[in-house]
Amino acid sequence: MLSKKFLIRFSSAFLFVCCFVFAANTSYGQRDLVPTDEAIIKKGEALWTEYVCNTCHKVETKLVGPALAGVYDRRSIDWIYSWVKNSQKMIADGDPQAVALYNENNKLLMQSFDLENDQILAIMAYVRNVEENPPVPATTATDAGSEAGTAQESGIPSEYLNIIMITLMAVLVLLLIVLVIIINFVRRYLSDKKELTEADAEIVNEKFSLLAFLKSPTVIGIVTFLVVALGAKNVIDGLYTVGVHQGYAPTQPIAFSHKLHAGQYEIACQYCHTGVEIAKSANIPSVNICMNCHSSIQNVGGKEGMSPQIQKIYDAAESGQPIEWVRIHNLPDLAYFNHSQHVKVGEVACQTCHGEIQEMEVVQQHAPLTMGWCIDCHRNTDVNTQGNGYYDRLVEMHNATSAKPMKVSDIGGLECAKCHY
Repeated sequence: MLSKKFLIRFSSAFLFVCCFVFAANTSYGQRDLVPTDEAIIKKGEALWTEYVCNTCHKVETKLVGPALAGVYDRRSIDWIYSWVKNSQKMIADGDPQAVALYNENNKLLMQSFDLENDQILAIMAYVRNVEENPPVPATTATDAGSEAGTAQESGIPSEYLNIIMITLMAVLVLLLIVLVIIINFVRRYLSDKKELTEADAEIVNEKFSLLAFLKSPTVIGIVTFLVVALGAKNVIDGLYTVGVHQGYAPTQPIAFSHKLHAGQYEIACQYCHTGVEIAKSANIPSVNICMNCHSSIQNVGGKEGMSPQIQKIYDAAESGQPIEWVRIHNLPDLAYFNHSQHVKVGEVACQTCHGEIQEMEVVQQHAPLTMGWCIDCHRNTDVNTQGNGYYDRLVEMHNATSAKPMKVSDIGGLECAKCHY
């Protein structure tokens, strides 16, 4: 017969195992609660973009905040809801997991988001989809296609063009020498003929005068025309460059690297340039936006101490004086341009006008930003009408008269008053 002491020990062990299993089931294995429906994933992706989550988070690797892959296995879904909505309150209330996460990430506070539970769950669905189906990186074929496109657009390289011009000049000089030799040979042959008339002999024996040739009305007229034409062309070309600052790359008060922030860390343009999707101007970021990250990030590359460039941000924050960034892109007052209209509605990528900004250590003006450049873009850009009922009638009218895709120019993109009023 089993002793009472043994039964007590067995019961305690059994209860401990049950509690352990229950705790494990409540702390982990919530992946199945995250939806895999395609519509919810797309909704989550849209929210991820709208709230620029990639500014602080990546799925597989740590950025400013922790990697989000498997977050639903590390925390309960309800805990994640509370954290996203108001992480600072959870830290202030002493939630152990919240405090630990806060300390692990250099005591960097997470922004609170006014999101519903289903929206947060949709974002987790997107994270799960990226985790389980990672995007395929660009392959050599893409790079080769890009290089081929670049080569095709650039035409003949300038060094080859110079070689071709020099070769043509050499051929022309050789032809001139051959012609002179032939003329001299024919002249000698004709001068030996006895039956030449006096008029023919005068022509054959006529001496060539370079000075007389240069003073002839024909030569003077041709030279005058060429000088005037070339001078006029240079003047016109010079006028076309007035107000055009392509390649302008001024030194900024702080050595801010877009290659580091937008390239390596993949911080969305909208995080710093807050007006790009909602206003005419994209906005130059204020000091408080810089301090959102640099309140805890004080150096790069694992270096110790305060970076001299980041120190300038702290100095500006403490003094209350804004950083005086040097403006690079500047349109004349007579031209109207709206960032939100192009970026939000037209879905134009920042790189279309600003170049590969994520690869620029020092930002420079990529495009000429001339009227002709804008018009070419309006003529060649297709209007994205998918899922937008506003365009239904326009598409119907356009398709009735043309088989080509509807361009911006087809909906008033070339009207003067669109940009000048």
